[in-house]
Amino acid sequence: MACRISEFVLDCTDPEKLSAFWCEVLGYVELDRDDDGSIEIGPPGVGFGGPLPTLILSPSNDPRPWKLPLHLDVNPTDRDQDAELERLLALGARPADVGQTGTESWHVLADPEGNVFCLLNRRIEPV
Repeated sequence: MACRISEFVLDCTDPEKLSAFWCEVLGYVELDRDDDGSIEIGPPGVGFGGPLPTLILSPSNDPRPWKLPLHLDVNPTDRDQDAELERLLALGARPADVGQTGTESWHVLADPEGNVFCLLNRRIEPV
């Protein structure tokens, strides 16, 4: 195994409201808040990198109808980010430009059908 889904990122207009909703639905708790208004929720006592993925509620008012409001974040489990990036590109992923600045610690990629996902930097344990 070389990658694991660590997070689901959901674009939304009201992260506070959705955080409260999904915490009740899933039995999750708030784990973190970012300066951009994003809220990360996950299983109590486990958090990021545990056996279940966390959910990041990311503020967005993006009106593009073709833009999916949900994307996956994956983390390498048995190699570093650079080696995993090489592996994913060899499998058919390709770099995707979604307006990143170039200073991000993650890589934005698209699968063979164009669905965007992010390869994060932090290595996590396989489940």
